[in-house]
Amino acid sequence: MKKALKIFAGLATITMASLSYAAPGSYPTRPIKLIVPYPPGGITDIVGRTIAQRISESLNQPVVVDNRSGAGGTIGAEQAARSVADGYTLFLGTSATHGTNPSTFAKLGYQPATDFAPVALLASAPLMIIINPSVPAKTLPEFINYLKANPQKVNYATTGTGGSVHLTTEQFSLMTETKMVHVPYKGSSPALTDLIGGHVQVMFDNVPSAVPLAASGKVRALAVTSANRSGLAPDVPTVSETSVPGFDSASWIAIYAPAGTPADVIAKLNEAVNVGLQHPALLETFKKAGLEAQGDTPAHLAAHQAKEIEKWAQVVKSIGYVPQ
Repeated sequence: MKKALKIFAGLATITMASLSYAAPGSYPTRPIKLIVPYPPGGITDIVGRTIAQRISESLNQPVVVDNRSGAGGTIGAEQAARSVADGYTLFLGTSATHGTNPSTFAKLGYQPATDFAPVALLASAPLMIIINPSVPAKTLPEFINYLKANPQKVNYATTGTGGSVHLTTEQFSLMTETKMVHVPYKGSSPALTDLIGGHVQVMFDNVPSAVPLAASGKVRALAVTSANRSGLAPDVPTVSETSVPGFDSASWIAIYAPAGTPADVIAKLNEAVNVGLQHPALLETFKKAGLEAQGDTPAHLAAHQAKEIEKWAQVVKSIGYVPQ
């Protein structure tokens, strides 16, 4: 009898293991959680909820957004990295969590390259270089010449030290061999207020907020930081085409799974994301937010991430920024 029970137990174990192994083929069979490392209402959250809806439609399972904000996205990233690698927990990574954080944080509780499996790049968003109208420059080349003639006399506003706006501005200064004075603010609203008031002279701002200010004449738009022009401001040239060939800096958002997630699950998620990124409603939402839909393969995201980590590490080192 005992021998029979042992045999039965062994068979049960084998059967359960087989079912577990076979599970990816029928994936998903229950709701999926998407961890968004920022609060509700922001651009990252909007992207998360928009793509969650499209993935849900493709896979016929609910995709529930779980906002886990704080510490520059690291709280949500750490939780996602420790999650079971079964495809039922996904993470909305960004150019901060998987690009700049490895260089700007002294202690990071996760490793972007080894703790996550790339699924797909979702979107990218450039910044727009805007100046106070009192600055004697109508174009970006003129502004660069002005900076070179007035080193350390132009103040630039950012939304905080170590963030994408700060590092992109410093990248610009390095590549143009110019020097400005950094004035960090707690958010974009006070920074823009002081830019309009002339207390600072330049800011690299999000395109959706910069466009109406430029249209009203409160600021002057000089260029966007991405490789391609923005759909919200097609008449504004890129930094690369006007002054610095090869300059390309844009915030980006991507979907990841915990490392070790089965390859066929990753493939199914990647397919669902790429289908979702072609949906007209999603494209309209992205456009209004100043985002360019991306897509492509997990390998493409992995290569993009590696390039970004290396780029920002060089910028951080060059400006002498001390990780916090």
